[in-house]
Amino acid sequence: MTTSSFDLPKIPVVDVRDGGPVRHAREGAGRALALRDDCLSWFPPGARYLVPLLDMLSKQWLARSRSPYVREVRTIAGTLGFPGVWFLNGSYQWSCTALAREENEVPWLARTLDWPFPGLGRHVEVARMRGEAGEFLNITWPGYVGVLTACAPGRFAAAINQAPMWRRTHHPWLRLYDLAANAAGTLRHVRHIPPDQLLREVFETCRDFGEAKRKLETTPVARPVIYTLAGCRPGERCVIERTEDNFLTRGRDASAANDWFDSNARWEARISSQQLLSCSFAGAAANSQARREALNGWSGSFARESFSWVSPPVLNPYTRIAAEMCPARGTLRVVGYEIMHGSDLPQPATSRREIADFATA
Repeated sequence: MTTSSFDLPKIPVVDVRDGGPVRHAREGAGRALALRDDCLSWFPPGARYLVPLLDMLSKQWLARSRSPYVREVRTIAGTLGFPGVWFLNGSYQWSCTALAREENEVPWLARTLDWPFPGLGRHVEVARMRGEAGEFLNITWPGYVGVLTACAPGRFAAAINQAPMWRRTHHPWLRLYDLAANAAGTLRHVRHIPPDQLLREVFETCRDFGEAKRKLETTPVARPVIYTLAGCRPGERCVIERTEDNFLTRGRDASAANDWFDSNARWEARISSQQLLSCSFAGAAANSQARREALNGWSGSFARESFSWVSPPVLNPYTRIAAEMCPARGTLRVVGYEIMHGSDLPQPATSRREIADFATA
């Protein structure tokens, strides 16, 4: 039997303007534990015993980073009292697809968030937060301090995609070596702010598209990242491709997946976890390009065909969240996705949550 949208659970909207992610974690402790357990179910049975070690490594790195949110992570870890909090806040998305475009001269931002972990779509929440520059809506989970997808009505909306990986070698069988070497280099030497925590700082402190763009372009980050940014006026949309200390910004084709727009032989587009585990690395760049071009070529309307763009190849086995955001209108829409029994591709695991009037959300 197919579950109708009326039977699907609603995505909670939690008001944590006072207390922020610490309050979110404290009041949502049970939901945070359920999310942690669902995510761990993806790993082989013995891997859950490595979580304390992964927590320790993430804690050591984050504690040395230039992040203003380390104290929050420490407080949340102590409040929740189970391993995995540091690892969650030091991890990074596997792959995503994003597009900033204009409809009737109003910028919109659409994105999917793709991670292999089950439960991220089922447990997604919208947190109403604020900083010195104003309020914003953060698509997130209890226990997580960064920002991956958010909308600040009247200011801007933004999302993060994982950037391609720097390759020291070219042989596909040595990819795991490069992955480990990059991680070790970050742990030992890099002290910059994590990209997702920089994005939160931008939502808290930047008053408009221009300020947000400059900060995302120029602040050193701990790892390469791709930001997609949309403002409120015509022309306020761009993709910012970042390495740790440099950037390249493009506004004409404001779509992104998990490779640089101009592919580089020394950088490898992100692959699926299935490819990683099977050591099969063919087609990563082509897959990223196909997802980006499919979303960029969508000819539908956000007003009339909401989420009709969530179809293959943008929709893939690891899609967990789809979002549409229009900061000029104060609109945010989000749906959680999960793989259901007997299905090859994710299906909606929540009903569509729409906030059309932010002031009364």
